Amino acid sequence: MAILLGSIADDYTGASDLANTLTKNGLRTVQTVGIPDPSLALPDVDAVVVSLKIRSVPAADAVTAATSAERWLRRRGAAHVLYKVCSTFDSTDAGNIGPVTEALSDAAGGGLVLVTPAFPETGRTVYFGHLFVGGQPLNESPLKDHPLNPMHDANLVRVMARQSRGAVGLIDLPAIAAGPDTVRARLEALREAGVRSAISDAIFERDLETLGAIALETPVSTGASGLGLGLARALVRSGRAPAGDATTANAICPVGGLSAVVAGSCSKATLHQLDVAERSMPVLRLDPERLLAGPDEIAAAISWAGDRISAGPIVVAASAAPETVSRLQSLYGREASGHAIESATSIIAAELVARGVRRLVIAGGETSGAAVDRLAIPAFLIGPEIAPGVPVLRTVGNAQGDMLLALKSGNFGGEDFFTAALAMMH
Repeated sequence: MAILLGSIADDYTGASDLANTLTKNGLRTVQTVGIPDPSLALPDVDAVVVSLKIRSVPAADAVTAATSAERWLRRRGAAHVLYKVCSTFDSTDAGNIGPVTEALSDAAGGGLVLVTPAFPETGRTVYFGHLFVGGQPLNESPLKDHPLNPMHDANLVRVMARQSRGAVGLIDLPAIAAGPDTVRARLEALREAGVRSAISDAIFERDLETLGAIALETPVSTGASGLGLGLARALVRSGRAPAGDATTANAICPVGGLSAVVAGSCSKATLHQLDVAERSMPVLRLDPERLLAGPDEIAAAISWAGDRISAGPIVVAASAAPETVSRLQSLYGREASGHAIESATSIIAAELVARGVRRLVIAGGETSGAAVDRLAIPAFLIGPEIAPGVPVLRTVGNAQGDMLLALKSGNFGGEDFFTAALAMMH
């Protein structure tokens, strides 16, 4: 299997977001969970998105995992590798966006890497190096308070520089609007000045198309799914990828079984989606502090679900308001409290699958990663889009048999997302 485009995603929901974008824009795409076992037969595709869980791990671990994935992708023909990061650029001063970007560049022979988290379809834009969310600077938006990687600086040149060894530059909107030749000239000037990474503005999809075409001329880029859009369209327009419907036919075949939702995200969007879901299905809201105290809350949740699951979809949520999360982090530590909730929700998800659930919606990046790992799902085919950035996923090669999943980043989807997702997962 020779592929046109490789990608390394720093979490599982971001991976499915990117796979969805690539599919919508003409690339036959498969999402793998980690580097696939050689025994796993993958379909003939144009792009592979390797899902990793490296957004919040130590930078050295993230670099090791990402460079291993890069070698696997290169061996399968990928001339360009996109390092897919969150569109809110979630990272700390220690990394991991800067360290991984530089490591991937070094692995490909060095050179300057184009970087942009812009994705106008979801309200993320970059202007003179500053990240905006729905028209608000990131540090003034509701998304600034990520529970693991809070983002209180909208200046991405500054953010990237704090976590990078090399210099960070800017390709501003006037240069991008002037066209590819101007962007190439700006990149060359930055290279001559010793710059290793260049934050790139983008307000409209046409900006992403320009950036995608330029990025394909280099071995590595870093960005959100918006940059994936630009890369995919550039490949199709160049004739290297066939135009047409790229959805894999098998991805939309129905499955039987029961349906459930497991939520661990504490985002404002997910909390509202849970309120709306309560109007149409049973919702169990777990006590995060009891989850941290021991296994009793998990056992109670499994019992509650077991009594109701055969009658229709149910929701089990460990989501909590930001003030509750902050209090638990201060009592138990950020890493310990996050790990406990991820572990609890993954155990509950696995127990639901053991009881016959074959259509499963999971809300939250860390929650999704923990659940998919516990279920040992090796790969996904990409089905139709439920909401921007969230496709239906059909499992490939997992022991439980065919399943349909939706892995939702906390802030994605409309207020009726959970009912809409289950309705599409026939």
